[in-house]
Amino acid sequence: MKKYITILALSATVLATSCKEDFLDEKPYSAYTPITLTDSLGFQASLIGLYNHTSTYFSWSDRQGWPSVWQVGTDIANATANQEGIEIPYYNYALLTPTDAAANRTWNRNYVMINMTNTIISSIESPSLTVISAVGKARISAEAKFFRGYAYNNLATFFGGVPLLTQPLTAPKTDFVRAPLEEINNQVISDLTFAAQNLPDIESVPSNTKGRLYGRANKFMAMQLLAEAYLRIGKPELAEEQLKAIISSNRFKLIKARYGTKASLPGDYYSDMFAYGNQRRVQGNTEAIWVLEQENPATVVGGITDNPQQRRVWGAAYHNVSGMALSDSTGGRALGRLRLSNWVIYSLYKPGDIRNSHYNFRRRYTYNDPTKPATYGKPVPYAGPDTLFHLAPHTTKWYQFDPNDTFGYAMVKDFILMRLGETYLLLAEAQFKQGKLEDAAASINVLRERAFPGYPAVGKVAASDITLDFILDERVRELLGEENRRMTLMRTKTLVQRATRLNRNNAFNPIVGINENNLLLPIPLNEIQLNKDAVLTQNPGY
Repeated sequence: MKKYITILALSATVLATSCKEDFLDEKPYSAYTPITLTDSLGFQASLIGLYNHTSTYFSWSDRQGWPSVWQVGTDIANATANQEGIEIPYYNYALLTPTDAAANRTWNRNYVMINMTNTIISSIESPSLTVISAVGKARISAEAKFFRGYAYNNLATFFGGVPLLTQPLTAPKTDFVRAPLEEINNQVISDLTFAAQNLPDIESVPSNTKGRLYGRANKFMAMQLLAEAYLRIGKPELAEEQLKAIISSNRFKLIKARYGTKASLPGDYYSDMFAYGNQRRVQGNTEAIWVLEQENPATVVGGITDNPQQRRVWGAAYHNVSGMALSDSTGGRALGRLRLSNWVIYSLYKPGDIRNSHYNFRRRYTYNDPTKPATYGKPVPYAGPDTLFHLAPHTTKWYQFDPNDTFGYAMVKDFILMRLGETYLLLAEAQFKQGKLEDAAASINVLRERAFPGYPAVGKVAASDITLDFILDERVRELLGEENRRMTLMRTKTLVQRATRLNRNNAFNPIVGINENNLLLPIPLNEIQLNKDAVLTQNPGY
């Protein structure tokens, strides 16, 4: 009986409520307005979220050709028969339109980052926030401003002038307009200058090998990115100042000796830097300025975002050759979605360059499947179409093999985003642009001394060798597989001439339709169409 009384009582309550005038009033249980952060715990969680989001810039398994977008159709690489599809407009430039998926994702990832950072910056600057000290506020703001500067520098390089947002969105907005590029540049410089002044020294940034802490932002990251921005906007003297400060800090040293997890195995000191377990500063990489740390999700929940495809893109599909088996020494399972250009394979490296050793640049294979004794241990013939796909020469920097996951869908490996080797290259560029050819040659020779065991008899360059093209060549020798090559060539406005001069003779998926308009990407059409209350202008040629 009590059960029925309860039901009746509830029914009466509902009926009584339904008679009130406010019954139909809407009561939203979510809001568009971003959460205002109010304590240290909230700020730290939000800051760590920035690193998680940064990882999504590099991992996108739904479109496995995503890493190829930034390499094929430039001077260094071409797509193969095993291309995924998203990279096609980046060598067949006639197909690069405002509906392009890669341009859309680039826009999206950076503006998501900007809104995340704006939420943090707006909250930390609130006058009502009193539970965090002034020093603590400056450090939190600096970390967020580094990533906002990072996002706007990306957007400026890829799209030119774009909408400038410095406050979190609190309502739907459909009247964006493009700010002049100068305003975007000023914002980048302001954010990164503040970050460089208020971020901690790298010695104070925690990092470990168990995934409990990220390698958080340090002032040298901001200084290097600031230098790159100064180069892009034509202020090489200011770039030189930042880069020299990084070098003279004595916090970093070029790797010149064997170390780490594979030091007792065949290899060399350059290849050690890219071995799994060797990439972080805490693991012995004295060259590392910014390493985006990734962990095996089997042991650390959320250790990686999505499933990065760099190994599959950069490595060769050797396992499709009869007599070849997946192994650690051959780098794990790759798909050969890109092939290096003939210029890189046949012309780029000079004899004696350690960066071209067989530990760093694989050009040959040996049959390694013991179940096929007729071929086991013999050299794999290097001829025919296999050299374009299955046995294509490639960098070994993305090798990573898990015997528990031989199929290797996920690549669990850190991303080295800044290191001292690039600092010297940026410095040489800054010096060249000021006409300081002797200084630029000296900066290049620091890397050459490391790269050529026979230096200075072999490998040393003179002031007369220094041109922008030479510096861009040296970036490939040093940073192949690391740098976003398309971004570098767009920043230096050399994409068209270098792709045309150095990578036009490829008969398979050749570069076609490239022109000066391709120094910028198209503004995504969906952004233009949704922006109904103002005109979001398109870049020329699209």
